[in-house]
Amino acid sequence: MGSGVLTMHVLAIDQGTSSTKAMVVDDAGTVLAIAEVSVDVVAGAGGSVEVSPDDLLESVLTSGRQAVAGAGVRIEAIGLANQGETILAWDRATGAPQSAGIVWQDRRSVDICDQLRADGFAGRLKAITGLELDPYFIAPKVAWLRPQVGKDPVITTTDTWLLHHLTGAFCTDVATASRSLLLDLDQAAWSDEACAMFRLDPGELATIVANDHVIGETRAFSHDPTPICGTCVDQQAALFAESCITTGEAKCTYGSGAFLLASTGSKPTRSTNGLVGCVAWKVGGVTTWCLDGQVYTAGSAVTWLQHVGLITNATDIDGLVAAAEPGTETFVPGLAGLAAPFWKPSAKGAFTGLSLSTGRAELVAAVIEGLAASVAFLARAAGNDLGSPLTRLRVDGGLTRSTALLQMQADLAQLPIEVYPSPHATAHGVAAFARLGAGVGPYPAWRPAVVVEPSISADEADSRLSRWYAAASATLAL
Repeated sequence: MGSGVLTMHVLAIDQGTSSTKAMVVDDAGTVLAIAEVSVDVVAGAGGSVEVSPDDLLESVLTSGRQAVAGAGVRIEAIGLANQGETILAWDRATGAPQSAGIVWQDRRSVDICDQLRADGFAGRLKAITGLELDPYFIAPKVAWLRPQVGKDPVITTTDTWLLHHLTGAFCTDVATASRSLLLDLDQAAWSDEACAMFRLDPGELATIVANDHVIGETRAFSHDPTPICGTCVDQQAALFAESCITTGEAKCTYGSGAFLLASTGSKPTRSTNGLVGCVAWKVGGVTTWCLDGQVYTAGSAVTWLQHVGLITNATDIDGLVAAAEPGTETFVPGLAGLAAPFWKPSAKGAFTGLSLSTGRAELVAAVIEGLAASVAFLARAAGNDLGSPLTRLRVDGGLTRSTALLQMQADLAQLPIEVYPSPHATAHGVAAFARLGAGVGPYPAWRPAVVVEPSISADEADSRLSRWYAAASATLAL
């Protein structure tokens, strides 16, 4: 169990895009109980993607209380993970929402990004923050929302609002702050210069805290006051859970999107290969940085397959992929734009290489290969930025149940794929932060549930990736 001597039960809450998961974890890292409450995300015209803040809060309270009741133990610490770049306006005095939640997939701030790029600010923003100028990140959405709600409400990420309801605090963790386009990456502090570019007042921003900081106490989940002492943005929490601590260790989470992160250790890094540089975490007073690449639609693409009737549910995928005839079908997962390394928020999804012999199985196989190819390019980009190729890729998330995806990922990335033994890496990561914040040692080391090795040659992988990249590049002008 490491250096810890206390018995500690941690309530870990992962407030994600489509659901909130809560689980109670014991000293061995064993999940004693888990609860999940779905959240309705509404995509509308003009690139809008919104969620009800009240639904987010209720999902946190309900899932947390259900998990605690199911575990039947006293919890000593709480960790809260958040979905990162989702924001809302709210009344600082009452906590009441003053807008819908603007989800990280929302594209309505693209004009703000285009104007800042035309004004010549994109390069300087990347130099300061490590991030690309894109609607995905926090500041463009804040700048877009401010005229809609007026000057009085505060506008923050959802973690700040949730923590305010639970403890009264007004803060955000440093990893979440590094997703804002407002943080000085080297100093891990708000940048006055970056704020000025978005016409935002740094004095109105939430206080930045470490990931093992004791935020405050809450009685929201039990009669006893319990400290919230671990907070983090979801992907960095998963990186921590999967022990990607040293430079070059990398993981990919397949959730609504797919997110590849690679640790750069004690070195803040600006990517020259289309990724972004972020703070991974700050624990024990020490900051760790990482590189990050994103595919906006992964699980969302599978949901789309269901909506258009190509599959009934995700369990259909492996059988259809196995039945697909080899062909030239290619899918570009630009259903919500393309992120790294293209950074084209207006890009569209596309099938190419279709023929009269193309059927349902071939279309589904193309979608899965398109996701794996996207991640393979991110892995290559990370290796290029680090100066040496990745040697393995750890993975988690619901889509890792698909053996077809795992094999395609190993093949196209030409890397062994190590599957994290739980689909809830983010929650395990924030539980670990909470444990450290409470002064207790780390969880035991973990072993992969499965290791998948490449089954094709590097030349074949290069050929398939070249075909996919050509298709993706052709969609950028659509």
